[in-house]
Amino acid sequence: MSDESTEDGCREYQQLARRDFLTLAGGVGVSALLPTWLPKVVLAQSSNGSRDIIISVFLSGGTDGMSMVVPFGDPDYYTGRPNIAIARPDAAGTGPKAVALDNFFGFSPGMAPLMPAYTNGDLLVAHATGSVDNSRSHFDAQRYMELGKPRDPRITGGWLGRHLATSAPSRSNAPLRGLSFTSGMPQTLSAGPKSLPIPNPANFTIGGSGATATARAQWLAANHAGTLNPVQDNALDATNTIALLRQINFTGYAPSNGAMYPNSGLGQALRSTAALIKADVGVEAVHAFSGGWDTHATQGSVATLDGGYMHGRMLELSNALAALHADVIQGTTSYGVTVVVISEFGRNARENGNRGTDHGRGNVAFAMGKKINGGRVLTNGWPGLARENLESGQDLRVTLDHRDILAEIVQNRLGNNNLSVVFPDYTPRFRNVTKP
Repeated sequence: MSDESTEDGCREYQQLARRDFLTLAGGVGVSALLPTWLPKVVLAQSSNGSRDIIISVFLSGGTDGMSMVVPFGDPDYYTGRPNIAIARPDAAGTGPKAVALDNFFGFSPGMAPLMPAYTNGDLLVAHATGSVDNSRSHFDAQRYMELGKPRDPRITGGWLGRHLATSAPSRSNAPLRGLSFTSGMPQTLSAGPKSLPIPNPANFTIGGSGATATARAQWLAANHAGTLNPVQDNALDATNTIALLRQINFTGYAPSNGAMYPNSGLGQALRSTAALIKADVGVEAVHAFSGGWDTHATQGSVATLDGGYMHGRMLELSNALAALHADVIQGTTSYGVTVVVISEFGRNARENGNRGTDHGRGNVAFAMGKKINGGRVLTNGWPGLARENLESGQDLRVTLDHRDILAEIVQNRLGNNNLSVVFPDYTPRFRNVTKP
């Protein structure tokens, strides 16, 4: 088995998780964001109601996109996966089957909660997509996707941070523009102005005794009132953010339309995101992680197979996104929100000897929102799963650069035309991801 895999995943992924490597991006300043070699930046205009809030979800570990969105119309899918393939929608018997999206692709049963968003035209599925870089390292592959360009040491900050840095705030006095539900700033949002990692906004405060929290916040604001920028602004933004978040009832938040968020890290992050959006406090970008997708052994892509591990991960993801769709996106009182979901790479087209899948290439991505041209599976031509069509004889080829999807959203839904800064040295091709 490749990738130095163990029963619970590859050693690199376990080591990175233990080190909490995402905190390595913390501390990158806005002053380092726009070096002189980048093109001139023209700030996007302030909000007029047409700019969406973006929610970025990263599936860490390398998801098996062909278990999430099953290419049941390709017979080589079943040839390469005799034990873990998900049955066609029209298969005989009563076992788990794919839920047809069209005549070629179908959702795994674990992704079925997203069918209402899909049939409503609010969810776009992109397949055979991913990074053009062929790294199979979790750390490198994720970093390249978050940076917006692979293997360039000059690049600083992340694509979402650079978006914020090259667009005027939607609300000029907002102390918080970007938030990540992590303990350290992820690369995606790093260097974003007025952006913070806040694992739980319901209890965000200055460390120490609760009895003196107000006094310490007042001291911090007063002590930095006369300091030079950016120290002064950063200190005031931090204290103002604490005061701002205290005004939002995260704990008692009641979702709309009967939405029920899972009691999981991602589910509660999206529930808090909904509370933030409805509070209308000027937050423009939210980032969240869902880990545990490194399925080298006993993958369990359906509930009846090997304990159904991946099936459970898919249900957690799809239920969280479905709740957000019902709560925030669906209905007459909808908010300007676009959600994007990506992972660092896909998995091998063929199962391994432990009924799992090793690190691969082509994958799925998702975009969701009222202005997303959804209800379809987007491909740039299905590359096929016959061995002669696979990359290196083992992987689904990447035929759709993930930056095409993100760049179209950045320009058309976030109102930012500085794509040469957000995605350096890349000219995207728009794929009708968004509606007019």
